[in-house]
Amino acid sequence: MKRFTLFLFFIVTCFSVQAQHYKYIDSSKVVGLNKYTQQIKAHPETRLVEINKYIPGIVLDIRYATTNNFMHQQMYKQARAFARLPVVLALRDVEAELKTKGLGIKIYDAYRPYAITVKFYERALDTNFVADPRKGSKHNRGCAIDMSLIDLKTGKELDMPTSFDSFSKKASATYPNLPPLEMHNRELLKSVMIAHGFKVQPTEWWHYDFIGWSNYPVLDIPFEDIK
Repeated sequence: MKRFTLFLFFIVTCFSVQAQHYKYIDSSKVVGLNKYTQQIKAHPETRLVEINKYIPGIVLDIRYATTNNFMHQQMYKQARAFARLPVVLALRDVEAELKTKGLGIKIYDAYRPYAITVKFYERALDTNFVADPRKGSKHNRGCAIDMSLIDLKTGKELDMPTSFDSFSKKASATYPNLPPLEMHNRELLKSVMIAHGFKVQPTEWWHYDFIGWSNYPVLDIPFEDIK
């Protein structure tokens, strides 16, 4: 009986260690590595892929892998950008169109593990600019891209209304009182992204959601575990 009790305790303890519990959301609504692996075996066309492997010319400036962000601390261990395969294929079409205009893409952030969204919320407490962890974000689903435009000849970013992750009113995708060049660049980015199946976040000119985001679950998988 004593051996059986110890065995049962061992099983329960192992299960508790493996199970992830979340403060703001039912754990069944968040997909970890094991369940994700099962899902993509059944539907490989939905897998997360590394963006620069599909779009080699893309520029990465992954701010959350540095201290140059609103948290003022490194949130990611690796400076990498992932998204669901259909998202990346659509983004590749965006890049091809921009290239004809002498422009390219700079990415600040893409797929974001759910645990990071929780940390953002607990620092900012403002769901106008950070996702509500009770719902999860499009970033958590691998269906959002934070980005800007660059000049391919110089490599410099085009003039935009604000810097990335600005919490100001000027960051709005429809803020009207801007210099003509900033307005033109923002609207150019918007028009090309919309044409290829993305929608801008109203409060953030740099944030674009893939139209099919609702087909994908919230993920909590660190970059280093993505194959």
